[in-house]
Amino acid sequence: MLPFNIEEHTISDNTILTIIDIMQIDEEAKSILDENFVLICEGDSGAGLSTVKTHVKNLYSTKNEEWIMGATAEFFIHLYIRLTGFKQECLFLNLEENSIKKGFDGYYSKDGLEWLMESKAGSTQSKNVSHAGKVTLAMSDLSAKISGRDKSGKKELPNNPWREAYAHASQYDVGTAANIRKNIKKLSDDFTNGKFRSIEEFNTMPCGTVFLSGAWSQPDHDDIRKNIEQISDKLKGKQVHAICVTHRSTELFVKYIESE
Repeated sequence: MLPFNIEEHTISDNTILTIIDIMQIDEEAKSILDENFVLICEGDSGAGLSTVKTHVKNLYSTKNEEWIMGATAEFFIHLYIRLTGFKQECLFLNLEENSIKKGFDGYYSKDGLEWLMESKAGSTQSKNVSHAGKVTLAMSDLSAKISGRDKSGKKELPNNPWREAYAHASQYDVGTAANIRKNIKKLSDDFTNGKFRSIEEFNTMPCGTVFLSGAWSQPDHDDIRKNIEQISDKLKGKQVHAICVTHRSTELFVKYIESE
């Protein structure tokens, strides 16, 4: 059950678009958040909901608004993807303390396929922010990580994103299948040895979230769809699932993690 307003559109033979509106966290949404919160953050750790909420609340209290936007956007992407039947092969919380930074923002599996997710977020208080712009940036970042280069294509990346993805997938509480771990480990070893891949070899989920300033203003879904169609040549992957989210504010999630 999906507690938010959601539309899906076919963009091309290999690309679909999901548009999500998060206007409020009502009792139905709160119940679904409660059911999934620990699993998204820590996997099947057995930790209590209140304990994990306290951990995330304490983490949020040390961060600036830009970080909070990015983290909140990523959390709700994880929630949506889980609710549509994907297996989350990573943790929202990083293995290092006080961070959510990972090799990829998300790694998922479904029906024998593996997917890479990258999430970018912005606020309407920023100049010229758009869902399509954030999706394009997410796609660019994914492509750069896979190729082993920065976005200019000139400088090698210092970190191996596959190694970090493997570390997450290898956590017992994530429950990743052995064949998926083996695949990620092979990709990690290849990356270390300078054997890089092309983004077209992978299934991708570039995601763009726009936060409003607190008052809800209904986004034009037709405009969002048309804007994604206009950048469809930049969306790379075997299969592509672009996700565009509009949030009323980060305060919705902050109030949730602060609630009992």
